[in-house]
Formats: sequence, structure tokens, C-alpha cells
Amino acid sequence: MSKARPVEHVIELTGAVLILTAFVLAQFGRLATASLTYMVLNFVGSGILAFTAAVDGDVGFLLLEGVWAIVSGYSIVRFLLRR
Repeated sequence: MSKARPVEHVIELTGAVLILTAFVLAQFGRLATASLTYMVLNFVGSGILAFTAAVDGDVGFLLLEGVWAIVSGYSIVRFLLRR
């Protein structure tokens, strides 16, 4: 386990806040899960967390967030192609 510097904590927290924002807004009916905003929040947030997991060598978290980012990215592409 590496010792993250304060700037790394801010980056990780930013990724987590993006994902949690999408989740909370969706749970309270304020954001549709099929909206581009929801997908982008998930894609960017999970991408940030996947990157930090890769840097830290956290394979389990990298798998989780990497798949999350891939699925979110795929959903964004599908959304944009349907327009």
C-alpha cells in the first residue's frame, strides 16, 4: 500500500464524488440513468479512480473501476450514435 500525497487524495476524492453524485441524483430521481450527464459522471469518475488504482498497483480496485469506465464509455458511445 502506497502513501498517497495530499494532491493524490484530492484526485481520488474527485473521482469518488463524481460517481457518488451521479448515484445519489439518480436514486432521488433527479438524474436519469440513461442521460448523458449520468454516463459522463460515471465515466470520468471511474476513469480517475482506475488511473489511481493502476498507479498504486491495486489490482482489485483497478478491475472494478476499469470495467466501470469501459462500460460507461461504451454507453456514452451508444448514446451519441443514437442521436
